[in-house]
Amino acid sequence: MKKRTRSRELALQFLYQLDLRGDELLPEAKDFIRSEERDAETVKFALRLVEGTFEHWEELDRAIQAVAQNWNISRMAVVDRNVLRLATHELLHCHDVPPKVAINEAIELGKRYSTQNSGAFINGILDKIMNRTKVPSAAPVAVTESAEAPAAGGAALVDEPNGNQGSARAHSGVADLPEAAELPEAADLPEAAELPDVEGARGPATG
Repeated sequence: MKKRTRSRELALQFLYQLDLRGDELLPEAKDFIRSEERDAETVKFALRLVEGTFEHWEELDRAIQAVAQNWNISRMAVVDRNVLRLATHELLHCHDVPPKVAINEAIELGKRYSTQNSGAFINGILDKIMNRTKVPSAAPVAVTESAEAPAAGGAALVDEPNGNQGSARAHSGVADLPEAAELPEAADLPEAAELPDVEGARGPATG
């Protein structure tokens, strides 16, 4: 797996939990990512993605909502909306990442951790954002980064059908999350490819 593909995977894991548990989780990002990955370059990019996505959270949600016809971001699957936030941050603020790479990597994350249908959903939203914001085209994906194919039997997230509003600020103090959704202690972290389960439907919620 390429280093930046791994970074995006780690960033998604943390953003998923941040979405559900709220802003107070952010200070744990560095410890969580470092406990999951030893490569310094991979850790650095993962933290850059988490911190950048959090910093621009409301802007990213507005950009997604503006092109998501007949979809409210609060009703999107938790995985899907965080993949979209992550990739939208790359499109708008990571100018060293070719737009097509950001989109292809997001599609594969959606397929790996949500459902096969999520790939098409994510692709449609991000393509509109790229065109709407006139993000300059980049070299073909193979020139710089290439999207990692989903691992066979890779872990899939299960989602809430009616997730809370997209901003992490709306989730502070979630009292009824199952223990599986909590960030584990450094001593007993889950496998890197696994994300905590939250009961409910997977993939994009029905509009």
